[in-house]
Amino acid sequence: MVDVIGNFSEKISGKRSLFLLVIATTDVSLIPGITIAGATEELTLFTPAADAEFLVLGKCKVINSVPVTPTGIPTPAIITKASLSLLNIPKLVVDAGSKIKPNIPYISLNGEPGKDIRKRSLDPITAERIIENGITLGNELSKNFELLVIGESIAAGTTTAMATLLGLGYDAIDKVSSASPENPKEIKRKVVLEAIKDLPSNFIDKISKLADPMLLGVAGITVGFKGNVLLAGGTQMTAASAIIKEINKKKMNDIGIGTTRWIINDKSSDIISLSKEVGVNLSYVNLDFSASKFDGLKAYERGYVKEGVGAGGSSLLATLNGITEANILKRIEEIYEEIRV
Repeated sequence: MVDVIGNFSEKISGKRSLFLLVIATTDVSLIPGITIAGATEELTLFTPAADAEFLVLGKCKVINSVPVTPTGIPTPAIITKASLSLLNIPKLVVDAGSKIKPNIPYISLNGEPGKDIRKRSLDPITAERIIENGITLGNELSKNFELLVIGESIAAGTTTAMATLLGLGYDAIDKVSSASPENPKEIKRKVVLEAIKDLPSNFIDKISKLADPMLLGVAGITVGFKGNVLLAGGTQMTAASAIIKEINKKKMNDIGIGTTRWIINDKSSDIISLSKEVGVNLSYVNLDFSASKFDGLKAYERGYVKEGVGAGGSSLLATLNGITEANILKRIEEIYEEIRV
């Protein structure tokens, strides 16, 4: 585990923890070529629910298989599932606005799926409701936990993250990551530049046009929570942090992003400069799959997937609690062996 910005790891070791997975969808994932988080554009709408089911049940109900990329590389939920099993901490799924609902118990923020950001993602009333309900949930969870670890699952979320960061005044063009080793920057840039045309000046109007429901849900929960929050994700969590900063700047002292080595080393994105600009703590876990016996896991070392479903933050927390990266990999391989078809 390495602290890149700040020393957030010192604040969160040994805390009574809860893992939350916040899921949502937008119609941005239906734009051809913008994401590989699903075997087809239509299946990207099933990925968040399938990730949630796999994390909780070890199998999926909304689709007949575990979520994979078109080339068969497994969801990063496998990393999170392994890490949480070693930590033995509870987990909850929160739906901020998904088109496909998971067939497991979950908490709803009474949001709606996002539309295409080139027109408008959400209406302002829905955006405010997601944030307010998130704040209420975060406040309630404060009564039993000292640390929240919040992961996300939303296809094409890096595109809405880039739009949100730009809309809030940050230098984010081409700095967000991708689940593919070939980051589709031209498609993302074209979509985002169209989305930020004629942008309103009001904060809620801006984020309701550009942000996805996941970002709003994560921001609301974080603001409402009284303790520390580890935002378990990649460049999308810099956008969530930017929204948090707008709502309650003081909360930035209590939060940090926990990601993977693959995101830190990704030459096609720049989480370090984004985190510095937003002013959020940043740490990463040193997971390495190059010695894995499975090609599907070795693909992570070639730039596939990199992060998602809380993979970086959950495995980072595991290392802070004395679990080695080698033991995490061993557990990941055990789970991978069970799910391979």
